[in-house]
Amino acid sequence: MTNSQTPAGDYNYPKKLDQKQKGIKLSVIIPTLNAGSTLNQTIESLSSAKQRGVEIEIIVVDAGSTDDTEQLALEADAKFVTSDRGRGTQLHRGAQLASGDWFLFLHADTVLTSGWDASFVVFTSHPSNAERGGVFTFALDTNDIKARLIEKAVRFRNNWLGLPYGDQGLIINKHFYNCLGGYRKWPIMEDVDLVRRIGMSRMVLFDVKARTSAKRYTEEGYIRRIARNFICLSLYFLKLPPDKIYKIYEKPAP
Repeated sequence: MTNSQTPAGDYNYPKKLDQKQKGIKLSVIIPTLNAGSTLNQTIESLSSAKQRGVEIEIIVVDAGSTDDTEQLALEADAKFVTSDRGRGTQLHRGAQLASGDWFLFLHADTVLTSGWDASFVVFTSHPSNAERGGVFTFALDTNDIKARLIEKAVRFRNNWLGLPYGDQGLIINKHFYNCLGGYRKWPIMEDVDLVRRIGMSRMVLFDVKARTSAKRYTEEGYIRRIARNFICLSLYFLKLPPDKIYKIYEKPAP
């Protein structure tokens, strides 16, 4: 995976921060299920791209929320569509409906930090990146020292294994996404599956952070959550069906 701070992936170079990308349209696809507590912040973090000449289309793909997710999406001028439950299924449907030249797949509890729009504009201005994928640097929204250790571990996984997860977002050209076959309709591991099809050498890691909710870690416990994530990834490589892996992932902690 190429790091955005290296010459080969110079996507944050200061002289380019004022660059605008005229005529480009970005479709942001956000899968939701009772995301009312986080969706506003996620959508608000996207607004800066308009100042760089990027037209943004936000598509919220909901799997049956019973809270105010729909209301919040509509108030933010996002398109709200429904889907069968399952993140891969929801992302797949959102991509089918998207009209942008580029896609950004983003979780509903993830906020993009300052500079993401500059990285996007510079990344998409390189013709060779039409057959690459870009992800942001993983961060958790807590000051807990354990969160910093997890972030370092994720950075290692990104750089040496080339396996970013969906909570880092994914920027990809529409045509390239379709050529790859898009997201499979899986309830889990859909992110790893697509990244592996893109290929480690064609992935770019932006220095800008995608700050995601630490709720799962704080509620379940850091060690237990890490162990569960590792088990799920291992079972994926052992070719266990995704629906069975999902049952393990969502199993309530004792």
